[in-house]
Amino acid sequence: MEETSNFGAKGLPARRNPRILCYPSLMAPHKDISAYTYELIQQIAQYLLDRTNIRPKIGIICGSGLGNLADVITDSVSFPYHEIPHFPVSTVAGHVGRLVFGYLDGVPIMCMQGRFHYYEGYPLWKCSMPVRVMKLVGVSHLIVTNAAGGLNPKYRAGDIMIMKDHINFLGFAGNNPLQGVNDERFGPRFPAMNRAYNASLRKAAHKIAKEMGIDKFVREGVYAVLGGPNFETIAELRMLRVCGVDAVGMSTVHEVLTAQHCDMKVFAFSLITNKCVMDYESMAEANHEENIDTGLMREGVIKKLVTKVVGHISNHDLAMSSKNP
Repeated sequence: MEETSNFGAKGLPARRNPRILCYPSLMAPHKDISAYTYELIQQIAQYLLDRTNIRPKIGIICGSGLGNLADVITDSVSFPYHEIPHFPVSTVAGHVGRLVFGYLDGVPIMCMQGRFHYYEGYPLWKCSMPVRVMKLVGVSHLIVTNAAGGLNPKYRAGDIMIMKDHINFLGFAGNNPLQGVNDERFGPRFPAMNRAYNASLRKAAHKIAKEMGIDKFVREGVYAVLGGPNFETIAELRMLRVCGVDAVGMSTVHEVLTAQHCDMKVFAFSLITNKCVMDYESMAEANHEENIDTGLMREGVIKKLVTKVVGHISNHDLAMSSKNP
């Protein structure tokens, strides 16, 4: 019997069939990593539309400690997340976990009273899936709120930071809600992000804040998202500040990415719940209870601010679009 050899004619290792050396998972055809197809999200949206006559054009996402915003919604119809087909559930304190349809000062809206986070174990495409549901319900404008730590030395707990930009540290690691096969019915393969935070809505919010007499603690800055659930180390915070970050949190950016991909206009702000600990000698520690407490402290102001921003969108953006279909 002829003896086989692992070496070629020149004494070097023989070249093997490359298919044998490849792992089967790497050889598999590329598939969309998201389980939420356009058709499935359409089913979720239709489930909601079949159970309410409210047809909102404005969506709101409430962050930690900010869920009480939904209390001012009138004629509301609520859908607990666990009752909505294919919906995840919120597991974090301060997030009620329901989708609310209703009216804010007479304007039809839909509101997420509690969001989903990467640190809860959900992939980013699942965390941001409700934004696509909003889009298929008919929403064209999205208001996103969050609780964040203040990095800018001028910020104080209780300040409101209008987001003008973000740094997506999860994206730096290759983690993005838009990964996978792109469905053009949602948006383009490569969405631009340089105008993700609508300039006219930011300008209107500043004007509203001045009219309300709260402009002294309304800021504008850059938000950074990290994965959590742990709060940041001093070294990490110092690095973020060098990068130009004004506030840091664990949410929002994946929702804004998805909204921009869906061609939705976005207004977002952070409630600064604490000053980040930047000194090794400090005995202070960040904690989630601060988010809840500061949210309660600014509850009335935030309800009024969001209501007035909703009114501005209805009276200007939506009114103009209805005149120029």
